[in-house]
Amino acid sequence: MQRRELLRSGTLAGIALLADRALAQSGATGGKLIPWSDQPPSVPPPLENVAKGLARWEDLESWITPNDKFFSIAHYNRPQIDDKTWRLGVSGLVDHPSTLTLDQLRALPREQVTFTLECSGNNGLPFLQSAIGNARWGGTPLAEVLRNAGIKSDAVEVVFFGADSGEETVRKDTPLEFKYTSNFARSMPVADAMNPANLLCYEMNGAPLPVANGFPCRLIVPGWYGVANVKWLTRIEVRDNRFLGRFMGRDYVTIREEQRDGKTIMAETSVGRMLLKSAPARVMQRDRRYQIDGMAWGPRPVAAVEVKIDDGIWTKATLGQSEGKFAWRTWSLDWSPTSGEHTITSRAIDSAGNIQPAMDDPLIANKKTYWESNGQITRHIRIA
Repeated sequence: MQRRELLRSGTLAGIALLADRALAQSGATGGKLIPWSDQPPSVPPPLENVAKGLARWEDLESWITPNDKFFSIAHYNRPQIDDKTWRLGVSGLVDHPSTLTLDQLRALPREQVTFTLECSGNNGLPFLQSAIGNARWGGTPLAEVLRNAGIKSDAVEVVFFGADSGEETVRKDTPLEFKYTSNFARSMPVADAMNPANLLCYEMNGAPLPVANGFPCRLIVPGWYGVANVKWLTRIEVRDNRFLGRFMGRDYVTIREEQRDGKTIMAETSVGRMLLKSAPARVMQRDRRYQIDGMAWGPRPVAAVEVKIDDGIWTKATLGQSEGKFAWRTWSLDWSPTSGEHTITSRAIDSAGNIQPAMDDPLIANKKTYWESNGQITRHIRIA
């Protein structure tokens, strides 16, 4: 394929920016990267197996994230699965329970979607600053498998179970304490599960899924935070009641302080769909010209991105071409800085007029947990 065709198809490897598009917008080639002065700390040793592949924004140069640079999160262990013996069970309130091999799954109709996958904890912790990536996911539409199974009329939710498992403790340090082994699981209403964009995914950027990202099969639900995209998938169960496992009812719950009738309460909501967000990714110098590059994403199309330098006014950035409703959009802004320390902040605006909240907005400032941290991101940089 010619280079231009590769760009159009989105099959070039990389993550934060499509560098060629940024160069095309600026009319320049080459350039010097000016590193951010506020680099995030390393992942703490107790969490090194939990969060991996957190590449620096400015070290990554293209629109699609390469498989070997894509972040991964593990809630329990990281299972090694033999694709020859792997099976996917479909059970519960269905007319035709079944068990699929990987070959049988591959024999079903195949689709692919370009989807920016973000961990719901991204930017919520000091070291978790790049838990996001944009990839082309390939697999069988989930709706096809559920239709073949025949969902019964009284079904309420679909639960997805991974092979990863660990020990859980209930009512710790009380007379009612007990321990048990649990597999990772998430659920969604039947209507959401039947979305034609959802995939039983076995390919990532044209190659088999990496082990870290769910080999041999994972769930891909475009528009939802990473926790809903269950890795190492082994079982799908259709139920007539709500599933309240750890990662639905106890963990991944956003707690926010709110005012009701003059009283302060704590509102709790389960993490689900992604929120509107943008981030400055890098600054490039070409001769005497500087360019700020970044990306923006959200549940609705991104209509604009604005950038603020230091305490200045908001300036509209140039948006890159839209490459699909579930993929992030690049943006850029020409800049003529003075020497010294500067801050760069971005905010995204979507097609419905929603604006990415500032860090002092009650939606962010009154949030007591680190999930769903979509506040405006400010980066620090020094210009010589």
